[in-house]
Amino acid sequence: MIIAKVKKKENIAEYILYMWQIENLIRIFELDIEKINKEIILKFDQPDNIKNEMRDWYVGLIAMMKDENIIEKGHLQFIQNSLNDLNDLHIRMIKSPEEVDYQKNYVLAKPGIDDLIQKSTNPTINEIEACFNGLYGLLIFRMKNKTISPETAQAMQYISKLIAELSKKYKQIENGEVEL
Repeated sequence: MIIAKVKKKENIAEYILYMWQIENLIRIFELDIEKINKEIILKFDQPDNIKNEMRDWYVGLIAMMKDENIIEKGHLQFIQNSLNDLNDLHIRMIKSPEEVDYQKNYVLAKPGIDDLIQKSTNPTINEIEACFNGLYGLLIFRMKNKTISPETAQAMQYISKLIAELSKKYKQIENGEVEL
């Protein structure tokens, strides 16, 4: 909850990836708030009122996961909405004559994005969701100390740069600094 609040304000991409981790963590603990409380919340060095807020946050996420029937897989609708917003911004940036740098980065990332889409089991996946799937997969690989090929590493570097630029523009728009 604490980390999610900061990430949502500062970097939408990090927020989405973090929330995907939280969804999977909740699944690992079998949507059991008592297990989450014992293994996560109580280990935070926070006052009781903050721990209670954290518990309420997890309880709310668990309820939404049950309501949305994503107990085994899938993502919460509000996170999916953020992904869709980013994809809409991505499309606008590709079409904007003012976003030349973004478009250059997109050309570099496009082969990797196409590869991720081709490997996806979701026939309706958009380019940005494919990018996030790739980044999340890379995160999991790193956590497991697995290596990736140099070609995959290069493709993910291009994708990471594209998503970083997209997130930066998203924040600027959210803060009213720019329009697109």
